[in-house]
Amino acid sequence: MGKSRLEEHEAFLAWLSETILEQKVDTLVVAGDIFDTATPPNYALELYYNFLTSLTSTCENIIITAGNHDSIATLKAPKQLLKALNVHVITSGDEAENEVICIYKEKKLEGIICGVPFLRDYVVRQSLGGETVSDKEDSLSNGIKEHYKKVYEEALEISKGEGVPIIATGHLTTVGSKTSESEREIYIGGTLDINSDFFAKYFDYVALGHLHINQTVGKNHIRYSGSPIPLSFSESSSQKKVNIVAFEGKTIKVSEIDIPLHRPLLVLRGNLDIILKELVSVTDKSTWIEVHLNDENPFHANQVIRERAEELELVLLAVKIDQTQKRLGSEDFDVISLDELNPVDVFTRCMDKDGLEDEAFVKELVVNFKQILSKVQNS
Repeated sequence: MGKSRLEEHEAFLAWLSETILEQKVDTLVVAGDIFDTATPPNYALELYYNFLTSLTSTCENIIITAGNHDSIATLKAPKQLLKALNVHVITSGDEAENEVICIYKEKKLEGIICGVPFLRDYVVRQSLGGETVSDKEDSLSNGIKEHYKKVYEEALEISKGEGVPIIATGHLTTVGSKTSESEREIYIGGTLDINSDFFAKYFDYVALGHLHINQTVGKNHIRYSGSPIPLSFSESSSQKKVNIVAFEGKTIKVSEIDIPLHRPLLVLRGNLDIILKELVSVTDKSTWIEVHLNDENPFHANQVIRERAEELELVLLAVKIDQTQKRLGSEDFDVISLDELNPVDVFTRCMDKDGLEDEAFVKELVVNFKQILSKVQNS
């Protein structure tokens, strides 16, 4: 919405550095989506490199894995230089890349991390002519599972029966996890059939990325850390956290530490009178506000709300028309801007407009579009 998140990221990274020092953290694991775009701005790259450099004297091991938002080329370019600082960057998970990292303390093996990044289609499956959508979903799930089995077997061989914990990372949506509106579908063909039972068979802890809400998935040792700042208004009420994982042998203890909120996000709902009263009660002028309006005259209400927010020196980012009780035709009011849609949304809306009725054909078109989109975004 045209607003910079620089201050929030600076505040988070400063807090994280202090927390790593206070908690005497040996190893930092970041499970993907270092950046939000394949072409991050220079200030974001500078923050990233400065943060990693600042940790080299306090954190012995840093594991960075790529997410679906990350450009492999961007993360890979400084890979060898960062390795000299004991920062391990794993970008694709293809055969040329080592994903198994040994953690030593005083030359003694303490644990093994299987740093599995977001696994792109070309790494885990072949696209075969004549495959149905269901075939593609099965092929993808099976390919990812085989990949994890392979890295686990490699880690097990390295451990030589010493009883050290084997930890995995992942960047995917698992069965039973909770999502927010700001996450994108990341795999062509649909939902993965991968759950906590699969991971629990092999790994002593699984650090998952992609989903923005801090949560466990089925088991205490299979967790998403979530995003460090709220990335949409749907996350405005969720407490952001980091997970601190401690091992004594293979006995695990996980504690969650709340991340301080640098900038509040606030969602206001109701008619014109309710929204005006709520605006007056906002005392923190740094708050970013989104309004969901349910009013008989939304056009007039929208104008009044925006003028009042300006008078109060409040930052109002969006006014959205709540259509749960009253539907407005597209000819009456266009409530969605292109800024709120991703390319898949635009594509599906175009098909809706064309009135395609064959559901199987529509689903296949979406799959093929996602495949093309994935190639464009990763080129």
